[in-house]
Amino acid sequence: MIDWFHPSILFILGAFLIPFLRGKVQQVYLMMIPALAIVSVAFMSQGTFWSYSFAGTPLVFGAVDKLSIVFGWVFTIAALIGIVYALHVKDSGQHMAAFLYIGGSLGVTFAGDYLTLFVFWELMAFASVFLVFAKREKKAIEAGFRYILVHVFGGVCLLGGIMLHYVHTHSLTVGPMPNDGSLAFYLMLIGVMVNAAVPPLHAWLTDAYPEGTVTGSVFMSAYTTKTAVYVLVRVFPGTDLLVWLGTIMALYGVVYAVLENDCRRLLAYHIISQVGYMVAGVGIGTELSLNGSVSHAFAHILYKGLLFMGAGAVIEMTGKRKLTELGGLYKTMPITLVLYMIGGFAISAFPLFSGFVTKSMVIAGASQDHKPIVALLLLMASAGTFLHTGLKLPYYMFFAKDSGIRAKEPPLNMLIAMGMAAFMCIAIGVFPGALYRLLPYAVHFNPYSGEHVTSSLGILMFTGLGFFMLLKKLDPEPTISVDTDWVYRKGSRVFMWIVNKPFAIYENYLSNIYNTWFTRFTLFFSNFLAKIFDVRFIDGFVNGVADFFMNLAQTIRVSGSGLVRNYAFTMLLGSVIILTYLIFC
Repeated sequence: MIDWFHPSILFILGAFLIPFLRGKVQQVYLMMIPALAIVSVAFMSQGTFWSYSFAGTPLVFGAVDKLSIVFGWVFTIAALIGIVYALHVKDSGQHMAAFLYIGGSLGVTFAGDYLTLFVFWELMAFASVFLVFAKREKKAIEAGFRYILVHVFGGVCLLGGIMLHYVHTHSLTVGPMPNDGSLAFYLMLIGVMVNAAVPPLHAWLTDAYPEGTVTGSVFMSAYTTKTAVYVLVRVFPGTDLLVWLGTIMALYGVVYAVLENDCRRLLAYHIISQVGYMVAGVGIGTELSLNGSVSHAFAHILYKGLLFMGAGAVIEMTGKRKLTELGGLYKTMPITLVLYMIGGFAISAFPLFSGFVTKSMVIAGASQDHKPIVALLLLMASAGTFLHTGLKLPYYMFFAKDSGIRAKEPPLNMLIAMGMAAFMCIAIGVFPGALYRLLPYAVHFNPYSGEHVTSSLGILMFTGLGFFMLLKKLDPEPTISVDTDWVYRKGSRVFMWIVNKPFAIYENYLSNIYNTWFTRFTLFFSNFLAKIFDVRFIDGFVNGVADFFMNLAQTIRVSGSGLVRNYAFTMLLGSVIILTYLIFC
């Protein structure tokens, strides 16, 4: 009897059957795998499973506790929603990449040792990049290469830290690491921070996510950064540095969203902002703040997926993604508008929506831990989120000037997936207890206190008033925001110039010297050796040995002539030799 089944196996092995299926059969199969994974998570019991010994070190593929189960729940639910959203896609390669990506995330979630965690960590990176490449456009391919290079750098840092950690502790067990200032600690932290998109290691996200396919970006918004949050909660709770890095993230994403004209790039910056709350909660390290980080990751996966699905539906039906090119779509895409706004209210922490019952837990954790400045800055970032994701983006996408575009609603499967995510956003907001019971620590927090509700509504209403008063100042402009990706964009050009110019000249110079002098000297010396040493010494020695044995053979042949006297002489000579050896040796 199987005590436990790893849900990642369903996705990883299931991915290789996808190309052999077609039509409705493939669609049913695509939905069946995440449904089975949800069932697998639902029947999990806590414990350690699938443990094996490798080179004397235990490897654990199934470490199950409340923290891994809650992430297992949201990852499998998001997989089902994302697959439904992508059912109309005929490219089996995209479905395979999505399955492997999801499987890698679940593998990290249930990994009990760092080696297993690293293997699945890298699977995530190399599977997800194909969701960018699948767009098959020049910008997408370039962004995909930058994406994978950054993640390879992060993976190398993580692996280096794991190796140093093993050298010092002789253990690969995944668990909280003491902040001892060691190189292992900081290498592992940097490796995880890359995936969490912590500035200045964040630009891969806003560079690649807008260039991915419409359906691929939905998956990418759900897994990479939240898997990193899971590892931060598991390994780095209470790391003070993360408090301020997370707070900076929350504000950084909001500020850059002000400048954005690309709808998915704007949403990508708000991923950075929202993950900032989770990172800050991990840094605070109290039970309340850690619960806040985990619950907010759960809610964020669903509402951010909904927002990317809404923006993706507009791109799918119009072919446009710049806010300056859109407007007036409320007339022909009202269902998409309503579903998008549910995600907008959720990310903005409106009462009765999921973000309200999760984000506030992190802010309350900062207040209880006597960090009022952190709590204030996170509250300011929340207002900025409503300003841009809840107001600016839908206003200029669906209202504002009439762009003349008369797009219809997206395919039914896309609307159903958006409806599933919208339902979850409302259900969590109305019944937060269901989510709170899944969290790793007991929850003693009431989000619907009178003070919290009135203060949140006051901030949101004031933000809305400010938006309409300053509407002309917020008009999007067809510009490109310069972020830290400028460093590796320009840096790569400088690197290629160095390779093609100075290095190439230097290499040609050395090649000429080599061909002119070294090669000629080598040929002259080799000819000398061939004529003198090889012919006179080597060949002479070999031929001399051969002549000696030929003469010896001729002499020995005498004993085999058939004459008795020759045999007698040979026996006498042999006896003399043996007696001489025995006497003197």
